Amino acid sequence: MAYDEKLAARLRTLLNGEKALTEIKMFGGLCFTLRGNMCCGVLKDELIVRVAPADAHEFLKDPHAHPFDLTGRPMKNILYVAAPALKTPAALKKWVSHGVAFASSLPPKA
Repeated sequence: MAYDEKLAARLRTLLNGEKALTEIKMFGGLCFTLRGNMCCGVLKDELIVRVAPADAHEFLKDPHAHPFDLTGRPMKNILYVAAPALKTPAALKKWVSHGVAFASSLPPKA
């Protein structure tokens, strides 16, 4: 299992209607981009969410969030969020909304 298909389906539902939404298979999981900018994704059973760098330290206070790290060099504003923090639709929406807000704040990629 590269990524949780049920979590991916939940993300698709939440992101439905977002402009210029693209799904890309990467990191052995699934990434969602808005106008070419990574917003969120899923790897195994965890959400990956890209947040504003200035806010990342606040989000890391959540016991279910930890830095995204595939290479031994954690990315400062991309986080893993473990499954226990995503059980309800509202909980998942909260995390995804941070990713949408940050990706939407960036200029579109060509």
